[in-house]
Amino acid sequence: MKMFELKPLSPEAIPAALEKANRYRLLNEPGAAESICLDILAVEPANQEALKTIVLAMSDRFSKDYAVGDTHYNEYLARLTDDYERAYYTGIIYKRRAKATLAKGGLQAYELFAQAMEWFEKAEAIRPAGNDDAILMWNGCARIVDRNRLRPHEVSATDTLE
Repeated sequence: MKMFELKPLSPEAIPAALEKANRYRLLNEPGAAESICLDILAVEPANQEALKTIVLAMSDRFSKDYAVGDTHYNEYLARLTDDYERAYYTGIIYKRRAKATLAKGGLQAYELFAQAMEWFEKAEAIRPAGNDDAILMWNGCARIVDRNRLRPHEVSATDTLE
């Protein structure tokens, strides 16, 4: 089977490609957005907007039952250069995974929301002046946990048997 060699983007096309990736995310086409971001990152590996967009596109897939390995988005999160953004987007990942888990029955959704809230608190502590996005996300998690009466998952003896 013949493998195709991908064609590189020209650096001048990157701003329009970023807009297109965001448009595909809004159209609920995370695979297309992810593909575009991969093309951008092949040309500009440190492009912060492409890194944030690919993380969001990957997390868009949680609710669609696509398998998204933690190592994939963690690799892109690690390449974000701003500590605030790294903490904020890590919180977003946990929140989206928690919401997808809750929609599928909720086992361990509480723990995922709690992790998201911890990351949002880290982001809040180092947020730029006037940026309360992490607070908005923390409050959103708290409301979901309260509304759904989520509690920590208790491990029983049968859960630990192999």
